[in-house]
Amino acid sequence: MRRTLIALVISALALVAVLAANAAGTKTVKFEVALKGNNEAPAAPASNKGKIELTLNTTSGKVCWQFKLAKIDGKPTQSHIQGCTTAAKSLVKSIAGHPGAYYVNVHNAKHPLGAMRGQL
Repeated sequence: MRRTLIALVISALALVAVLAANAAGTKTVKFEVALKGNNEAPAAPASNKGKIELTLNTTSGKVCWQFKLAKIDGKPTQSHIQGCTTAAKSLVKSIAGHPGAYYVNVHNAKHPLGAMRGQL
């Protein structure tokens, strides 16, 4: 009886360890970043505003986002992050680990260097 109980406890602990390892192995990091015209250099109008919701999966390298532009003084032409894609896992881990070193911005014809920007 005692051996059975010990075996059950060991099995339960092993199962908990496996589940914890699986949960720790998949890391999803989410950012909500404010985009502002006056964050650009040279500054664009302060009225240019929006936000981006960015989700990083460091295990798979998947990067997804959704831009929500409140106001921009012209049609957006490009951004530094476009669409949903898979990137190198090392890059995604670097962004997740050091977000302050990365930014998102949106460009338009009036502001080819950037109409609004947000630091992660």
